[in-house]
Amino acid sequence: MTTTRRTQKQRREEAETALLTAAAELVDEHGVRALTLAGVGERAGYSRGLVTHYFGSKQALVERLARSAQAGFVPGLKDLPPGLDRLLRLIDGYIGGLGRMNVLNRVFLQLWTEAATTPELTPLFRERNKAFHAGLYEDLAAGIADGDIRPDVAPGETAIAIVAQLRGVGMQRLIDPEGVDTEGLRPHITEFWRRALAAR
Repeated sequence: MTTTRRTQKQRREEAETALLTAAAELVDEHGVRALTLAGVGERAGYSRGLVTHYFGSKQALVERLARSAQAGFVPGLKDLPPGLDRLLRLIDGYIGGLGRMNVLNRVFLQLWTEAATTPELTPLFRERNKAFHAGLYEDLAAGIADGDIRPDVAPGETAIAIVAQLRGVGMQRLIDPEGVDTEGLRPHITEFWRRALAAR
């Protein structure tokens, strides 16, 4: 019987994934303030030295965790052109994703909330919010240019309102999973924004 040896890159990726998973589980269980590099290494079955080698510091680990948690929350949008259709698919997919929240998704919302009172997290989540707003702004501006979105819609202010609603639903779902019916909300919220924005 032969076994295929993993490459160094595969071993590194496997270790990083295990460490990020361990970090997410610990934040989910105890909050970011209780997170330590030693605890992450122990949970993942590696040494603290390896955690430090890959991430350098707790701050860098948390930043990587936040980026990993946010990436790909709504799959299938990358190849769509910007505009109203992509925006509505994002809204619908985001609400749907909240109904299937995994540890990483919960951790992102927890970190986002803690960023309001944790100075080390504030710049990172300000940047994450700006990136989210920028994507929504692009869709809104493209929809206005295409004539699909009303010309009197203000893209900047509307992007902030959409993020506020999506993250607000996320926080409610985090606090009371059984009390927030995301499948019931999906069509309601998506239709609300279609009616609010559509030119016709």
